[in-house]
Formats: sequence, structure tokens, C-alpha cells
Amino acid sequence: MTTANIEVLSPDTGTVEIAITGEVDLSNCEVIQDDIFAAITNHLVTVRLDLAGVTYLDSAGLRILFALVERLRLLQTECQIMAPFGSASRRVIELSGLGSLVELRP
Repeated sequence: MTTANIEVLSPDTGTVEIAITGEVDLSNCEVIQDDIFAAITNHLVTVRLDLAGVTYLDSAGLRILFALVERLRLLQTECQIMAPFGSASRRVIELSGLGSLVELRP
């Protein structure tokens, strides 16, 4: 089974920063999605998802990101994804077209 860690930081009341490290795949995607969604309240202005520490992201992980973007759209909350240039997670995001739906930062 693959492992991933999620750290939730709230720099202020309108923003939550969620950092994921490790591998995200079918074996752990439900737990990861539950943890991410639990950190999101109706009063947020911005959600920042930091994927710099993600070493592997498959289609199950990509599904989480699309679900997150849709949920934040319904809540009228800005979504920012941090993924370094050349990283596996950034390549998956760019190839999937998700980068056109969110603010993708290096």
C-alpha cells in the first residue's frame, strides 16, 4: 500500500493551505479525498493545494483534483495548485487540462 501525508495549514480565516506528500493512487485516494474535503469550510475564499511533495499521482489522484475543483466552484472559492515545473504532478495536471480550470503555480 502506498502512503501519503496531508498537512492542513490555515494562515488566516479566509485561506486554507493543504500540503500533500508521498504517493497518491487508487489504494489511498479515498482517505486523501476525505482529508482534503474535511479541511474545506463554506467560509473560505481560497484553497491552496501544495503538490510539491507528491512523488506519484495516478488517475485516481487526478479524479480527486477534479472533484476538488468542482466542489470549490460550487462554493465560489478560488483554487490554487502549487506544482513545481518538471514534477510528475504538474505534468499530469497539464496533460489532463486541469490547469485551465485552476490557478497553477510553480
